[in-house]
Amino acid sequence: MLSYRHAFHAGNHADVLKHAVVVQLLRYLGKKDKAYWYIDTHAGAGAYALREGYATKTAEFETGIAKLWGRTDLPTVLAEYVEEVAALNPDGELRFYPGSPYLAARLMREQDRMRLFELHSTEIEVLRHRFRDAGRHVMLYEGDGFEGIKALLPPPPRRALVLIDPSFEDKRDYARTLACAEESLKRFATGTYAIWYPQVTRPESQRFPEQLKRLQEKNWLHVTLTVSQPPADGYGLYGSGMFILNPPYTLVAAMKETLPWLVKTLGQDQSAQFKIESRGD
Repeated sequence: MLSYRHAFHAGNHADVLKHAVVVQLLRYLGKKDKAYWYIDTHAGAGAYALREGYATKTAEFETGIAKLWGRTDLPTVLAEYVEEVAALNPDGELRFYPGSPYLAARLMREQDRMRLFELHSTEIEVLRHRFRDAGRHVMLYEGDGFEGIKALLPPPPRRALVLIDPSFEDKRDYARTLACAEESLKRFATGTYAIWYPQVTRPESQRFPEQLKRLQEKNWLHVTLTVSQPPADGYGLYGSGMFILNPPYTLVAAMKETLPWLVKTLGQDQSAQFKIESRGD
């Protein structure tokens, strides 16, 4: 929806899960010398202020990244994620939060490329400003990432991470995400696709994981982080999930170490839990 601004939610528990996974996927792609592309269908503004503006109205980062900040006992996955957040806060005070494009820009190499879609007219202008000196490594597209991605697949190096994470405030985003992933797999079957979704009380959200599993018979990983019981009034985010198609083989073990720690640290009541489901080759 064009009214949606991710800054209200930057750094919350859902961002912790999403971005910890994204960092692992990018680091894995970077282990081989061959180039890769990072493609983001809903890029947002790239980075967000936490102590001013939209984020202060909800302070959702207090439920997420703030609880990891300064910890010395982080599991490896979270330590690597927090290291990237810290790069945006060199004085040691948590004031800014990196979105997925910023994380990708930090981790990509000279041979890698980034392609970002954003439909919101204000967000895309902020994104352009952030990447004004990026040169040919980064291309920005003001438009619908669900549709625009078709022209980019398969990418020239035949290696890519595609992040699909709309806001899902519009319930049509569930069907559009499924269609986008299905079409993308037809064009580029070997790409890694990371799909984020919210845990909310909408029926579309409740059935979404099973629909995702039907996209591909094997070679997928599904992880969820639930931090509380569903709100009594039926509104609000109580957890989130990441569904990865063609994940690296290392990610299951990494999540088994990470998610119990996150439940203990970010859980808000006795309903806090995690789930790991996978199907290999």
